Amino acid sequence: MTEPDLFDELTPAATAATAPSHDLTTLVVPLLKSVLYRDDDAPQWAALLALQARVRDYVAVLGLDLVLDEAEGYAFLRAKAVTDEDAPKLPRLVARRPLSFQVSLLLALLRKKLAEFDAGGGDTRLILSRDAIAELIRVFLPAGSNESRLMDQVDTHLNKIIELGFVRRLKPVAGSARQTPMFEVRRILKAYVDAQWLGEFDARLATYQTQLAAPDGESADE
Repeated sequence: MTEPDLFDELTPAATAATAPSHDLTTLVVPLLKSVLYRDDDAPQWAALLALQARVRDYVAVLGLDLVLDEAEGYAFLRAKAVTDEDAPKLPRLVARRPLSFQVSLLLALLRKKLAEFDAGGGDTRLILSRDAIAELIRVFLPAGSNESRLMDQVDTHLNKIIELGFVRRLKPVAGSARQTPMFEVRRILKAYVDAQWLGEFDARLATYQTQLAAPDGESADE
């Protein structure tokens, strides 16, 4: 996430001024590649709001749905749900990415942290240090686990989650000699881990703990 309230309210005049500079191509192509965030490109976001009906119609031909959350400030494309088993199967334009058990665990823990953060009110940006993220995982590991190995694993899994777009690495503050790496949990994680999934979180954590306790619990890769 980025600075709150900068572009929360765009006037109709501002929307009209920015929308004409974009067409379907300049909106759909970026959406096919990744998530579009309001705070990353305000003019493009305004154009998407103005042209969203046309974008929805266009991507529907490709077997995709536009998911747009104005409150949270993100939009992305996902494959349409197949309701007719006899309908011809279309090739997937949005690829599925299988995740290792450890990455899934970290995503679940970050989603729970985001829910707790939202319940507390206040700031809209959840920012965690590398050490704080490591602490989320540490409670599931046997006592005396190798600290160096744990931090290496945290870095590996964080890099994967950053690649997926659920977390963003923040730039160090200028002038500081030594800084703990800081990360922002992006709110799009809520779209992938919904309330129903979160409601089953405790049961899922029990499964994770069982896997971590298994001899091969540390083996896996995306």
